[in-house]
Formats: sequence, structure tokens, C-alpha cells
Amino acid sequence: MSHVMRAATAEDLQPLYEMAKLTGGGFTNLPPDRNSLTEKLAGSDAAFAREGDEIEGETFVLVLENAETGDVRGTCQLFTAVGQNWPFYSYRITTLTQHSKELDRTVTAELLSLVNDLGGCSEVGGLFLHPGERAGGLGLLLARSRYLFIASHRERFGERILAELRGIIDERGGSPFWDAIGGKFFGMSFQEADEFNAIHGNQFIADLMPKHPVYIAMLDEAARKVIGLPHPSGRAAMRMLENEGFAYQGYVDIFDGGPTMLAPTDKVRSIAGAHQGTVDNISLEKGEKALLATGQMKDFRCCYGAREVREDGVAIDAQAADLLGVSAGDQVWSILR
Repeated sequence: MSHVMRAATAEDLQPLYEMAKLTGGGFTNLPPDRNSLTEKLAGSDAAFAREGDEIEGETFVLVLENAETGDVRGTCQLFTAVGQNWPFYSYRITTLTQHSKELDRTVTAELLSLVNDLGGCSEVGGLFLHPGERAGGLGLLLARSRYLFIASHRERFGERILAELRGIIDERGGSPFWDAIGGKFFGMSFQEADEFNAIHGNQFIADLMPKHPVYIAMLDEAARKVIGLPHPSGRAAMRMLENEGFAYQGYVDIFDGGPTMLAPTDKVRSIAGAHQGTVDNISLEKGEKALLATGQMKDFRCCYGAREVREDGVAIDAQAADLLGVSAGDQVWSILR
């Protein structure tokens, strides 16, 4: 396979913009807006260039490139600490139990409470694979490359990682969840609010969103039944997250009600199980199927390949060595495929 993950550059603006137009809405981290994408790439470039180990609320953008054609066919992002530049809002599902002696009845109600509980967490997101490439495990390469990046730059990330999954969007591009709550207060459609958030941030939520808990039972059925559910296109992503050790803990997105998945950083399977070793052979013919990564910051690269972990080093196949640009004596991180 000739695909490789690498750091995004300003030259990737056009392919990112073309992919952003294919997302179908509800994809805040990849807005179809050139100015926003330009700013995101500039911020990513600054994050790759910064020296030091401090966590500073940065964004890293990676892209999936076909090394044979040079075409960019996918992208993903890593956020070192959410809630640094503006509050990171979520709804948390809580319960309230009340009892009446006169009626001899106990009632338990579920509530949506607006919280900032997840501020300071790192985040993996912005994952999009071109529809023409959704085969051959490229989605898995996109997703898991992020964990090898974290493993090889562990000091730049927090103690917990979150992943927000897009919620249910109807055939007209609207959100039943937004229509039932946010739409009542903002006078904006879901698409308008989502676009505004992607370009300007969500301070407007802090300004206008009601601070009191919302009783779920008072929402219409269309909104109630989508709370905490991923968009059908995100079900595979949810399974991948669960396989990595992420879990849904009752937090949902304030726009579309999609689930937020959480995991302790050091217990994510592709981080905890990542192996670092020195390459001692680049002509391995048979070995374990694995993800292989090398390079620091802007020199980071990741691809599929074969490996054989030895007592004093690691052997990899020639094609992977070529895609990664490594030779004997270089360091590689790897995780079994």
C-alpha cells in the first residue's frame, strides 16, 4: 500500500477544502471555508514548529497522501488541550430523583446540564477519508496514526483524550436535537449554527444558551431518541474508539447530541501498546502486519508495513522504509495492525 500519513502544510489547502465540501454538515473541525482552513493550517504549522514540552492548546493537522500520485485523500486532527482559547461546552446527562410521601411515588428524571467538565482534555477529531478511498483499511490508518503521534510526543498531550462523534442529521441537513433546544434560543438553523461555530468558535453558546438543566422528558420524541447516538456514517468510528478503550460517559455534543467518547491517554490501546525501537533491517520479507511511524513534529510519517521486533532492534519491510524515509539506525514506533 502506497499511502502515508504526514504533517499537513499550507499547500494542502485545496484538497482539504474539496474534502470539506463532501462532509455533509455537522463536521465542525473541517468547515468548507477557505479562511478557516487557512488559519487552521497556519496554527498547525506553528504547533509543529514550536519547541518545548508545555501543553498549550494547539492543533496538529495530518493528511493521508497517496505517495505514488501525490494526491491527498484523507485528513485527521489532534488537539492538545480543549477549552484553552474559549470554554469547551458539553451537555452531561444526569438524573434527578424526587419522592412524594403524599402520593407514595418516586420519580427519576434525566437532565441535560451544560458543563465545562472536559476542559483540558486532549482530543482526536477531524477525521475524514475521501469517499473513493473507503477500502483497504485506510480509515484505520487515519485513526490510529494519531495515537502513534501522541505516543511519540506524549509530553504535549493531556491525561485524558476525548473524541466527539457527529450526531444524527436528518435528510434536509438539520438536527432534531438542535431544533429542540438550541434552535429555540438562537433563531438559527443547525447548519447556520454549525457553520458559525466552525468559523468563529462557540462563545455565542456561552452568551445565549440557557444555563439551567433541560428535562429530557420535555423534548419532543425526535430529539429524545437521537441523544447519544452517532450518525450512521460514524458507527464504525465508534467501534474503533471502543476497541481502543474509549467509552461513552454521558457527555453529548451541544449542537447535534452526538456522543463524546473518553479514555485515559496512557490506557488507549494503540498508545499503551506502541513499541519504540531502532531499525536494524529494512528488507524484511515476512513479518507482523503493523502501523509504523517515525519522525518528530513536522517530520512525522506513518504507514502500514511489516515488522519483526528483535532483542536489539526492529526489522521492517523495504516499501515501508521507503515511505517513511528511514534507514538502519533510525527510530520507529509501531503497533500491531
